[in-house]
Amino acid sequence: MSLPLHHTEPESTADADLAAARSDGIFAVLDHLGVLRFNGEDAEVFLQGQLSCDVAKVGLRSSTYGAYCSPKGRVLANFLLWREQAGFFMALSRDIVPAVQKNISRFVLRSKVKVSDASDGLVLAGAAGQQADPALRGVFSDFPGKPGEVSRQPDVGTAIRLKDGRFVLALAPSSAPALRQRLAGSLKPVDARAWRWLDIRGGLPRVSAATQDQLLPQMANLELLGGVSFDKGCYTGQEVVARAQHLGKVKRRMFLANVAAVAAAGDELYSEDLGDQACGMVVNSEASPDGGHDLLAVVQTASREGSTVHLRALDGPVLRFLPLPYAIA
Repeated sequence: MSLPLHHTEPESTADADLAAARSDGIFAVLDHLGVLRFNGEDAEVFLQGQLSCDVAKVGLRSSTYGAYCSPKGRVLANFLLWREQAGFFMALSRDIVPAVQKNISRFVLRSKVKVSDASDGLVLAGAAGQQADPALRGVFSDFPGKPGEVSRQPDVGTAIRLKDGRFVLALAPSSAPALRQRLAGSLKPVDARAWRWLDIRGGLPRVSAATQDQLLPQMANLELLGGVSFDKGCYTGQEVVARAQHLGKVKRRMFLANVAAVAAAGDELYSEDLGDQACGMVVNSEASPDGGHDLLAVVQTASREGSTVHLRALDGPVLRFLPLPYAIA
């Protein structure tokens, strides 16, 4: 169920939301995300053989990032995965939920597992900023204190503390309006674009329809975010992902950048060293409070280090690279 904060916003409102995301406590409904539910007695075993993360280590108090890959090791979806008594829940880009559900369901065969679209049965929201911690402690009695930890409050929903200190909330539709009202005194309601900008600045990618089946998990830095296990055993695409890791053949990596133009997921990037051959692509892009667009871009590391990278054409706007909050090996 969607609980939009705004349908169309004047530029000043969008700017205020971005400014709040940078310095204040915020609350956003994450209507750009959908949810798949996996339930049944074989759900854990089934997902362990399909996903890049170690599903067996995800308990009722923990969560993980991960990827669902093609047999060629290309990311069809990346996600946040957590476990409830009712099964596993996977938050991913809403525009690819139907395709991922159809694709992964083909492998169920005789397994006792059901894959269903739970997007309309949950409201996903996000809370961030220094005020988010004390505000949510007043709601969740068993508060998630560590990165990746999960907490639940009866008649409210689930709170997941992300690795960067933000929170994702999976709420019952009936409880979401009351919680939003309760938090309004300490957390500013903002559009989901502000949350997506925080994702970008945190180096957290979101694979969408424009970038599906294009990237190895390592190209999107997913192993650096804890989304890939290299010792859990086989899963779809595992051989390709493991080979790239152990042979050190990942020539493209995801970087943070700003560009003085409007960019979109799937836009190609070019550099002088490769000429007319694209050197990379935009994964995610949002307006920046500092002007232009901040973006996550997968780029040839050689082009990033030794050339100038341009948006959409060799004579296009130049990307100005910024430091990520984590190191790229």
